[in-house]
Amino acid sequence: MTITKMALPRRTFLRGIGASLALPLLDAMVPASTALAKTAANPTRRLGFVYIPNGVIQDQFVPAITGSGFEFSPTLSPLTPFRDRVLVLSGLAHRQADSFGDGNGDHPRATAVWLSGVHAWERRGRIGPTAIQLGTTADQLAAQELGRSTPLPSLELVLEKPTAISCDSGDCFYSNTISWRDPTTPLEMEPHPRVVFERLFGDGGSAADRQAQVRQTGSILDSVTQEALSLERTLGPADRNKLSEYLESVRELEQRIGRAEKRSDEAEIELPDRPIDIPEDFEEYAKLMFDLLALAYQADVTRVGTMMMARETSPRTFPQIGVPDQHHTVSHHRNDPDYMARKAKIDTYHISLLAHFLDRLRSTPDGDGNLLDHSMIVYGGGIGNGNLHEHTNLPCLVAGGGGGRLKGGRHLAYQGDTPMANLLLTVLDKAGVRVDELGDSSGLLNTGILTGV
Repeated sequence: MTITKMALPRRTFLRGIGASLALPLLDAMVPASTALAKTAANPTRRLGFVYIPNGVIQDQFVPAITGSGFEFSPTLSPLTPFRDRVLVLSGLAHRQADSFGDGNGDHPRATAVWLSGVHAWERRGRIGPTAIQLGTTADQLAAQELGRSTPLPSLELVLEKPTAISCDSGDCFYSNTISWRDPTTPLEMEPHPRVVFERLFGDGGSAADRQAQVRQTGSILDSVTQEALSLERTLGPADRNKLSEYLESVRELEQRIGRAEKRSDEAEIELPDRPIDIPEDFEEYAKLMFDLLALAYQADVTRVGTMMMARETSPRTFPQIGVPDQHHTVSHHRNDPDYMARKAKIDTYHISLLAHFLDRLRSTPDGDGNLLDHSMIVYGGGIGNGNLHEHTNLPCLVAGGGGGRLKGGRHLAYQGDTPMANLLLTVLDKAGVRVDELGDSSGLLNTGILTGV
């Protein structure tokens, strides 16, 4: 594609009362008479990291055949439509999550190690009563580079309200985030869709201003309507369609949040004060949060996102898929076939939610391709076998095209205890983030293996 006109800088906003709306990539943002691939519109790479707790049922998750001829396992079957954009990796390990004589704490250590490759342990009485130390995580290393030109360096999300979860060590806070800005600064994961929405599109106006706008017009985005209409008159037909579809997707997400809040407001049982914007239905909640992350990528508000599907030892139940038991409970199945089948259902359900996210990315145009073409989404966790708390043979996928730097459609099996930190280094390298080492990494994975060249 060659553009014949230049009208807008890539970083363009529509501004209104209490709202600031970044625009997606439009043809008018590409310099005149210049091939798209040779401009600043050259595929912007996005990174995502999606965490699942409590391990998986291995023989239901790991494909039986390696290479490009593999068949999706039962758990991974929802990803079949994305075969050419999915890379399955097995045999990777996070041995820094092992005890090393520190006693219990496998679940918090699994969370802490996943993007850091650093051993976390019970630290009380060692370096102070409140001292913490881990390492800068892969997402934040990416944010330092990719976030320089975006409003938000990164976005951290979690699909679970803060709770006093059961924990098998004193350092339970390690279970609450997978993202650390530096070795002593864990980042809070945000569970509230309304807060995320306003973080993406609010421009610093007061909450009272935004609420007044919602009461008056039904949407904080209505305050940018006039500016959007003025912009439309300067755009070509294709860009007008892109802008219209984008604004509609923003409004649709806001309306979904509003409906969830309204259902909570209309509850017949009087409840104590609590956040009201989290949908009661988990699937609705998960898809809403994934759609917000996709929208953040589309608008280039951020290029780095993390998502915790749940915390380790999560007590969530899944009656909607026939699993009324708590997730953590069924992960300790003791090889009972019935409990293993229930855990496999949860694993597959999580994959189906990932498939929704990938579909949203694939259906969103971005430059000469789509968001999935230009993203790398790492999916997995810090425990392989939840029944034994093993940190080997971790569940691990990388989805997306990485802007032409990632070749999917294969299952790659690695030997022994190949550090997963090597994969993190490699993904960062593919995104243009140069890092010499991360945690217990021993080097990049073979780049020819990942790219297929």
